[in-house]
Amino acid sequence: MERTRARATVFLMLFLGNLGNALEVPLDPKVLEGLPQPPTITHQSPKDFIIDPRENIVIHCDAKGKPHPSFSWTRNGTHFDIDQDPKVTMRPHSGTLVVDISGEKVESYEGVYQCTARNEHGTAVSNNIVIRQSRSPLWSKERNEPIIVQEGVSLVLQCRPPAGLPPPIIFWMNINFQRLPQSSRVSQALNGDLYFSNVLKEDSRNDYICYARFPHTQTIQQKQPITVTVLNLDAINETVAALYNETDFLSDGSAEERRPTFLIPSGSSSSKMVLRGQVLELECIAEGLPTPEVSWSKVSGEFPAKRTSFLHFQKTLRIVDVSEADAGEYRCTARNRLASVHHTIRVTVKAAPYWISTPRNLVLAPRERGNLICRASGTPKPTITWAMNGIPIENSPKDPSRKVEGDTIIFEEVQTGSSAVYQCHASNEYGYLLSNAFVNVLSETPRVLTPANKVYQVIRNSRALLDCSSFGSPIPKITWFKDSRSSTLDGDPYVLHENGTLEIHVAQALNSGKYTCVARNSLGISENHVYLEVKEPTRILKQPEYMVVQRNRNVVFECKVKHDPSLIPTMTWVKDNGELPDDERFVVDSDSLTITDVTENDSGTYTCIMITTLDQDSASAELTVVEQPDPPTDLELTDQKPRSVQLTWIPGDEHNSPIHMFVIQYADSLHHHGHWHNLTVVPGFKTTAHLKLSPYVHYTFRVLALNAVGLSNPSLPSRVYKTNPSAPDENPSGVDGFGTEHDNLVISWKPMSGHQANGPGLQYKVMWRQKDVDKEWTSVTVANVSKFMVSGTPTFTPYEVQVQAINDYGIGPEPAVVTGHSGEDLPMQAPDNVQVLVLNSSLAEVHWEPVPPKTVRGRLKGYKVYYWRERSLHKHNPHHVEQQVLTFSGNKSHGILPGLQPYSLYLFNVRVFNGKGEGPASSNQQFETPEGVPGRPSFLRITNPNLDSLTLEWGPPYDRNGRLTGYTLKYQTVNISDVLGPVEELALPANETSVTLLNLKYSTRYKFYFNAKTGQGAGPVVTEEAATIMDEAMAARQVDIATQGWFIGLMCAIALLILVLLIICFIQRNKGGKYPVKEKEDAHTDPEFQPMKEDDCTFGEYSDTEDHKPLKGSRTPSNGTVHRDNSDDSLVDYGGDGGDGQFNEDGSFIGQYSGKSSARDTAGGHESSEAPSPVNTSAMNSFV
Repeated sequence: MERTRARATVFLMLFLGNLGNALEVPLDPKVLEGLPQPPTITHQSPKDFIIDPRENIVIHCDAKGKPHPSFSWTRNGTHFDIDQDPKVTMRPHSGTLVVDISGEKVESYEGVYQCTARNEHGTAVSNNIVIRQSRSPLWSKERNEPIIVQEGVSLVLQCRPPAGLPPPIIFWMNINFQRLPQSSRVSQALNGDLYFSNVLKEDSRNDYICYARFPHTQTIQQKQPITVTVLNLDAINETVAALYNETDFLSDGSAEERRPTFLIPSGSSSSKMVLRGQVLELECIAEGLPTPEVSWSKVSGEFPAKRTSFLHFQKTLRIVDVSEADAGEYRCTARNRLASVHHTIRVTVKAAPYWISTPRNLVLAPRERGNLICRASGTPKPTITWAMNGIPIENSPKDPSRKVEGDTIIFEEVQTGSSAVYQCHASNEYGYLLSNAFVNVLSETPRVLTPANKVYQVIRNSRALLDCSSFGSPIPKITWFKDSRSSTLDGDPYVLHENGTLEIHVAQALNSGKYTCVARNSLGISENHVYLEVKEPTRILKQPEYMVVQRNRNVVFECKVKHDPSLIPTMTWVKDNGELPDDERFVVDSDSLTITDVTENDSGTYTCIMITTLDQDSASAELTVVEQPDPPTDLELTDQKPRSVQLTWIPGDEHNSPIHMFVIQYADSLHHHGHWHNLTVVPGFKTTAHLKLSPYVHYTFRVLALNAVGLSNPSLPSRVYKTNPSAPDENPSGVDGFGTEHDNLVISWKPMSGHQANGPGLQYKVMWRQKDVDKEWTSVTVANVSKFMVSGTPTFTPYEVQVQAINDYGIGPEPAVVTGHSGEDLPMQAPDNVQVLVLNSSLAEVHWEPVPPKTVRGRLKGYKVYYWRERSLHKHNPHHVEQQVLTFSGNKSHGILPGLQPYSLYLFNVRVFNGKGEGPASSNQQFETPEGVPGRPSFLRITNPNLDSLTLEWGPPYDRNGRLTGYTLKYQTVNISDVLGPVEELALPANETSVTLLNLKYSTRYKFYFNAKTGQGAGPVVTEEAATIMDEAMAARQVDIATQGWFIGLMCAIALLILVLLIICFIQRNKGGKYPVKEKEDAHTDPEFQPMKEDDCTFGEYSDTEDHKPLKGSRTPSNGTVHRDNSDDSLVDYGGDGGDGQFNEDGSFIGQYSGKSSARDTAGGHESSEAPSPVNTSAMNSFV
């Protein structure tokens, strides 16, 4: 069975089962003290180690093992004798070398170093560590000649820094150490040169300086400044002659527009190789006029989005962490408005060796088997070689239990003493890898390392992990048990991990309890107990709610929580994920947070967090503190015109509630000083308003802001803005013409305000003329009034009226014509041809002929019908008169009279009315209503109740509504449960007022239904209830004896006596005594008169033979028969046939000592019966 170790840096990490799914369990240090361990490298310097020549050289090499390993070094492949070099020391208990370079040349210590750590169980080696010192050489001295270049052509300024280790970082600056600006036209290449796609006049300067920063030594060196002069063609022609002999002249042609061409790379295609995991940088810089734009594409595929970036104004494509998938053809395109040009770069990806899986330490028991697997990949594919204890394995001692198969070493039946450290080398032309892994052969009995009786606490529905860390060789097998060891825990809901941990995916309360883990191998067994407690989760039952409150109010956030009672909770409140302010206004209770007198600074997100030792729950709510907005400020009047002005302002603070609108008010210091009026409103997102103004007003404006909370305070008033007076723009409103008397016309209007007057001297020109008669207007001018009366007008005549405003600056617009009427008079004529149509006993329809319009002498309002009931047509009904009026609006000619009394004589008349009043009445007309159903009888009462009869008396209806034809009487019985019996019906003549009902049931309640009838049908019903009486003797017999106190007491005494006798009998019976026979059973014919023997509680003499054993709870005579007398009052009659002892309803005990005397044949021919009651039967007469 394969046994592996998890890490090379942690000793004896055990894997239980398959390696891929195993969980690592660290060993107890106490276990490690007594166990051997081959060396393991724990710390070493990097492979490529660049050192600072100004500091001592420190080459790290640390290892662990048991016993502690010793260290040695090689340099450039040969043994490095540290003791022979006084400048080199090795740190105690370590292989780390320290080289003191003071007074020494660092170059003498450059080379390839390798560390070896060994003890008696094996040898581990480090990587090859290449030591090189960093270098920052000086720039070679050179003289940069000034460059003169024609405007529009391309230019390259070369940097060419000295080679350093590591390479320097290049950047261009001016003499003031300011970076030179770069763009799509001017940019720095990857090699450090500065490229101009085309030069401009402003590129001329004498301080183009290339700087090189060497990062390891933190030194900066600079190139000599370069001077560039950009001239146009005319300037060049003038200066060429003077400069030609002393300077270089750079120009490739005219400054005309030209197609793009690539400066780098050259040609139409190129190639580049990059190693896997490194950074790929592709560069395309083009020249042309106008400046070309560069773009990139991949010929076969897409860019890796998360690893791709474009630098230097799209001229550089950068892909990090390159993989084999990034190989392929990349195309850069340079384009301006003249043309485009392409360049293809073929990218190949190689790979230095990289691990797929490193060999892992093996801990094996004797005669076990295992594998060391070393898998690496690369391009080209790396070569795998093995070494043992630093010596190539082919040169190591032969071991029959070991077999090498490529990247795997197979061990079978290892033996004690075959421990060693194996090295795996993977290399190709681009690099190498080295990994150590030991094989440790041990024999150890199992040990459980998890502390004993450890208690695990988890939350219900969460995952529970119970540890069983163990050690042993062979690796122990782990099994788990719960409570009693009835069965192992394997399968749902339990999961046993390979490191021995027992997992419960979703822990429930029933999973709580004691668990036992057992570790066993071929050498022994060990066990440990742990305990699991499953707790209830912490839950917030009522979360805080979002709050919007006004400033200076109080707010309460509730946070009600449920948690496991055995856990100690801690409630914490935070604001905006920070602590609550240190303010006494914040009061934290057990389940709430109260903030008093909130301010705007209290706005934020409040979170309640309930924390226990195992879990926590939280809930958040936002608090928004709002208040009325601050008043607007900085009111300003602009765009001033005679009838308008523009008002602007700056809004105040909204206080977390958006402004819905602004209210603009004005005050008129000329007419209403100190009074503010609403002028207009504007939406909340505006801060200007164009205001329309009236003449002759001294305006002052102010603005108020409105949000959801309310209005702000007013802003400070604006300056006064005065408008000039002018003629009125409008006339009075509400013009009307009406009459107060039959010969006048009153013209009224709503007075105009000073704001509407537009100027001083406001007057009203009142005009009128009779409609369709006068052509000319009659007018009068008045002031300070709101009406004018015209006298001597004909009655109710239409007039046209006008009212026009006038002031000192002119007259108002043409006023509107309003039609009115002079005063009304009472109508002159009554309606004619009045008729009536009786529809039924309560409804009649009245018709009339409308009066001529001229006789109305006013505005027709309608007609009124006056009607009253003169008398009933029945001689018994009294005479009464009650006048009623119905109004029918408009020019009607008929109307309905509702609610009439049946069988009555009515009178009525009709009148017309107008705004002045009613006209004369028509002559009285009369009509009769037909019969209807009568009203309910005036009364119904029941008198003379007897055993079997009742007398009913009644009165006729108050409203007979016709001639009574009789009465109907219905009645039925009603029992105590209010269940109704069958209905009996009786017809009675109209002249009767009473009736006696005979042959009724005594002591019975009856319900009566009584109503009157006319020829039109039956009227409403009146109901009554009454009962017949009962005979006194019978009433006495029907008294419920069970409710009498004396009876209840007697029954209780009898029950108690029987119970005492029964107990005594059982006591005697259990003593096993004989029952003497006084006389023969057949000599006593009446067992009821047999004397009771007090010594044995028997009735007469009984046999105690085997053939006649008494039944449980009963006594059986010798002949098997019990006789009874002829009395019906015996208590025996009230017992049940079953003979079971029971208490009856009033508490008396009956059953075992009472019962009927019927006999029953048994299967054997014997008879049995219950014993007769010993109680005197005369006491039970009341049961009848």
